Amino acid sequence: MGVCFVQSPAFVGAFVFSCMALCLLHVPELALAQDSGITRHYKFDIKLQNVTRLCHTKSMVTVNGQFPGPRIVAREGDRLLIKVVNHVQNNISIHWHGIRQLRSGWADGPAYVTQCPIQTGQSYVYNYTIVGQRGTLFWHAHISWLRSTVYGPLIILPKHNVPYPFQKPYKEVPIIFGEWWNADPEAVISQALQTGGGPNVSDAYTMNGLPGPLYNCSAKDTFKLKVKQNKTYLLRFINAVLDEELFFSIAKHTLTVVEADAVYVKTFETNTLLIAPGQTTNVLLKTKPNFPKATFLMTARPYVTGLGTFDNSTVAGILEYESPSHSAPLSIKKLPLLKPTLPPLNDTFFATNFTSKLRSLASSQFPANVPEKVDRHFFFTIGLGTSPCDKNQTCQGPNGTKFAASVNNVSFATPTTALLQAHFTGQSNGVYSPFFPITPIIPFNYTGNPPNNTMVSNGTKVVVLPFNTSVELVMQDTSILGAESHPLHLHGFNFFVVGQGFGNYDPNKDPANFNLVDPMERNTVGVPSGGWVAIRFLADNPGGMVHALSPGNPHQLGLEDGLACLRWKAPKSEAASSTRRSSQMLILTHSCFHTDHKLL
Repeated sequence: MGVCFVQSPAFVGAFVFSCMALCLLHVPELALAQDSGITRHYKFDIKLQNVTRLCHTKSMVTVNGQFPGPRIVAREGDRLLIKVVNHVQNNISIHWHGIRQLRSGWADGPAYVTQCPIQTGQSYVYNYTIVGQRGTLFWHAHISWLRSTVYGPLIILPKHNVPYPFQKPYKEVPIIFGEWWNADPEAVISQALQTGGGPNVSDAYTMNGLPGPLYNCSAKDTFKLKVKQNKTYLLRFINAVLDEELFFSIAKHTLTVVEADAVYVKTFETNTLLIAPGQTTNVLLKTKPNFPKATFLMTARPYVTGLGTFDNSTVAGILEYESPSHSAPLSIKKLPLLKPTLPPLNDTFFATNFTSKLRSLASSQFPANVPEKVDRHFFFTIGLGTSPCDKNQTCQGPNGTKFAASVNNVSFATPTTALLQAHFTGQSNGVYSPFFPITPIIPFNYTGNPPNNTMVSNGTKVVVLPFNTSVELVMQDTSILGAESHPLHLHGFNFFVVGQGFGNYDPNKDPANFNLVDPMERNTVGVPSGGWVAIRFLADNPGGMVHALSPGNPHQLGLEDGLACLRWKAPKSEAASSTRRSSQMLILTHSCFHTDHKLL
């Protein structure tokens, strides 16, 4: 599975919502008035740094020379001012994955959607306030494949004197999963875009930037979690891997799930986690009451639903107990190293069972405000298709075509003007059109025998919604060029996962089984392979954006460097009149779905 950031117009399926709005303008002071906090300043220098993994050294794009990047820590109600300065030749933008961005759509980060990318030698200040959120999120580059090295944790603590709704931990530890390529990831995706085939898979997965002892030449590059006996630790897991859903387990230890995507959940115990790209999961780890005289591997490997190639390797870290102070020091190397047992690579039964246990806390303090009345229903098919090969070129897709992802058979064509900018300035003609199909144009047996014609159309299309519209969106996987799971991410919103299942969605029978009491609230969800998922949300945040992440390989949202992106500065008169005319929000849904054919 993968996060979808496509650089070429031919490869991303998309649609755009637009909502009537009061709030497109960046007005963090209004949010502060509701949720007072402090202002925290960070600086991100985008720079090249030599990094060595797997005995291979390369120069790669980083933030402040760190891989992974620096941790951002704030409290609910705080305002963040993050200055990003670009010192490299690549264009850059940063997305704050999971942040609601209330009244601050300009700060969301997707290049050519909410902003022009930051060019070489230029800077941009991301300015937003954290309203009504607490938990684990993360940030990453949102252009090209730069997010393979440009990412890091974003930790939101509760307000002062507001406790967790679970046992207070002794210590909190972020653990972020990523990937390592010996090659330059930008060269990998560039080659794939040219051929229309799939990008080469990564050489290793990483845990806090380290591949661990199961890879060649990596014993010293191992993340070690050192703990004390009889303590409770809060582990903040983040899946920043481009593609794959991951199973994770710690040998001989049980984890208690307490939060997902910065939303508290009804707690449950598990030996293994499943976490999709773009998702976060917080767990409590209760260490053993006595020194165990052993060390314990912590391992993660992919859950695979597609048909194509993938990185079939395992990242490992080590859980070490501190020796009791009253005993003689023990040599860690002499202690047995115990290994966990992970589910099989294709264990859909475990994946479904784990997902079904995730339920919102739905308490008086943390309610589940599920829209019960639905104003607009949408049904989107997602999956692979093909696009014609360019003239005088040889392509590596089916029958000499290029792989293409689509939603309702529309593959997103990335504009050269940022969509939010075009909408706000009233210059959307020629940038996008309001005619995205809200249901498949030609219905078919979505999970049965696929149609003969697999070609997709291309366009930048929009659905227009009034502000505060309640939406139900059903996402249906298809068997075109192979069924597989597809993650869906909502920029600027959380949504409720009210139902999911396998086979074709039945609008007459399936809604009767929807959970409208305590469904999981999150910002990223996986559409089951050969199945469907139904979500509900309220379109109450102008400037938000929906997009689906891709299994197979991530796409790049944005265009090739050097394309024009109009600059805009609102005159005072225009800013003052914006609420009267068209300060509407854009909620863009770009979906890059592909199998491990590795559609781009």
